[in-house]
Amino acid sequence: MNKKHLRQQVQIKLNAITRPEYEDKSLRIAQTLFNEQNWINADTIGITISNYPEVDTYQIIRKAWELNKQVVVPKCIPSEKYLDFRVLEQFSQLESVFYGLFEPVVAKTTPISKDKIDLLIVPGLAFTRNGDRLGYGGGYFDRYLVDYPGQTVALAFHEQLLPMLPIEDNDIPISKILTDQGIID
Repeated sequence: MNKKHLRQQVQIKLNAITRPEYEDKSLRIAQTLFNEQNWINADTIGITISNYPEVDTYQIIRKAWELNKQVVVPKCIPSEKYLDFRVLEQFSQLESVFYGLFEPVVAKTTPISKDKIDLLIVPGLAFTRNGDRLGYGGGYFDRYLVDYPGQTVALAFHEQLLPMLPIEDNDIPISKILTDQGIID
């Protein structure tokens, strides 16, 4: 099975989740994250700005700020296929870019090196129970993770778990996956 077909299948499953289910599941995942030792110990959290129907990260960002954690979000640099994580102190420092995604405004945020990020919450469209990940096709996170020294975790709805994925040499597995039905590590 090819990656494009898998992405389409998972997207259909995600689109079938009702808004109330989405809210409940996102909350359960966030609460699980807040009890994780990696979260508790982290001073700096790397996270993406969710785009529905991805697991809601806005509530996670608000909670991090409430706990005086530093939040850093990625800015995609398409010309270099690179992620530039930048410190986010308020949502008004975001702008809508391609595909309706929100990224930090460069003029309003400061960059941070990857060795300063304690916990990186890695996005994905599908995952296996052993941490394999199917991203959105750009390879940005796989390149970023090559020499990332911190902890990784993914947030996923149960519908995003698959028995297997086509894996390539450059695909880097995630240490732990938090779902609405429990923790996979």
